Amino acid sequence: MFKIYTKTGDKGGTSLIGGVRVPKSHVRIESYGTVDELNSYLGMVSDMCQHEQIGFALREIQDRLFTIGSALATNPDKEIKMKLPGLHEEDVLWLEQHMDEMNEALPEMRSFILPGGNLASSTCHVARCVCRRAERICVSMQEQNEFIQPLIIQYLNRLSDYLFVLARYISHINNAPEIPWRPRI
Repeated sequence: MFKIYTKTGDKGGTSLIGGVRVPKSHVRIESYGTVDELNSYLGMVSDMCQHEQIGFALREIQDRLFTIGSALATNPDKEIKMKLPGLHEEDVLWLEQHMDEMNEALPEMRSFILPGGNLASSTCHVARCVCRRAERICVSMQEQNEFIQPLIIQYLNRLSDYLFVLARYISHINNAPEIPWRPRI
């Protein structure tokens, strides 16, 4: 019987793909843990939204996030024997195309909007914030001279934009009002 627990992390360490052990506080672990958190929020958005096309799009994105997670979980200094999926420029273009399609149905934005509208839209805004955090962590990795594919940072950057548009789109198709931010003067 396969057991999910290994007890190898009980002292605060874990292994990257390639077998190198690092502390669980390592920036690489933080990066793919945050991508995993984002992936979980996208599952919630899909479940709450219950919209076939949005669900399909989110599953595509979740697949790319597993691809990103596997790249982040791999020690760049070790040769690995397994074949990992790759992220491609087309994945960024896919996000842009879908953003453009959703934007065509949305009213022009004339001010900042407060996150909200309905539960699926609000959760999508939370996912957007988690995505931005994942992006910041990946940039930090780069600044610390940890290898990271530049396309990962580009994808996460575009994905956070996509999630903003998706949150607006979910509100729109559910006839939920957008609440403009009115700064106190």
